Amino acid sequence: MMQMRKSRVLKKLRAGETVSCIKINLTDPKVCEIAALAGFDCVWVDQEHIGQDWSVLAASVWATKAHDTDILVRVPRGAYNNYIKPLELDATGIMVPHIMSLADAKEIVHHTRFHPVGRRAIDGGNADGGYTGVDFNVYLKEANQQRFTILQIEDPEPLEELEAIAALPGYDMLFFGPGDFSQGIGSPGVWDHPRLIETRTRIASLAKKHGKFAGTVGGPGNVKELNETGYQFVSIGADVVGLKNYYNSLIQSFNGSNQTNNSSYLEKQ
Repeated sequence: MMQMRKSRVLKKLRAGETVSCIKINLTDPKVCEIAALAGFDCVWVDQEHIGQDWSVLAASVWATKAHDTDILVRVPRGAYNNYIKPLELDATGIMVPHIMSLADAKEIVHHTRFHPVGRRAIDGGNADGGYTGVDFNVYLKEANQQRFTILQIEDPEPLEELEAIAALPGYDMLFFGPGDFSQGIGSPGVWDHPRLIETRTRIASLAKKHGKFAGTVGGPGNVKELNETGYQFVSIGADVVGLKNYYNSLIQSFNGSNQTNNSSYLEKQ
């Protein structure tokens, strides 16, 4: 009997392991495939800030599935089908940004989980259901178990209800977004602000207390600290950062080489 592909991320998280993730801003699916070939557990593509059509997203899903790498799609806020289309393309998980309240979180669960957890609209004729190849009831069960929903906390507004949000059944992870949070507390880019650090720690603690996983962004310099805080899922970089740094190093090397060559020429005159 056909089954849904198992999530590499959920398998590792449920075993108590840490997960490697990288954010992909460029829209060519080859970039996702390169990240998958490099060995990342998960690549994160974005529909909130980055314009890409559905065919591009579908190709990115294929590129990662081919190498048993999970793909996370941060969806735009809006109509409920913005949330379920990536899942039907067989993305392994979605992240919903700017969760503002318990009621908001409940609505996301309602739209992204099948019965008995929620009331996600059912099709079954798409890639995630094996184009009807997965038995209907198996499909509903495995979609709830092998596809993850992440709620992103990146504003001060939901903090009063944070424990209730953490306790809400039907989703898998709380993800702390420090960028928008720093702006929300009036200190954009102040990464060591006491309230930011306190909230980051609190999210990890409440996630663990209520059986959820904790995720955030970081880098090689602080990933160990984040892991020790309780963050098993850390996005440790982005494609555009690596490409920008590579280009900068090339042009600096080129300019430095030219200056040396010019100096040598002038010294001989």
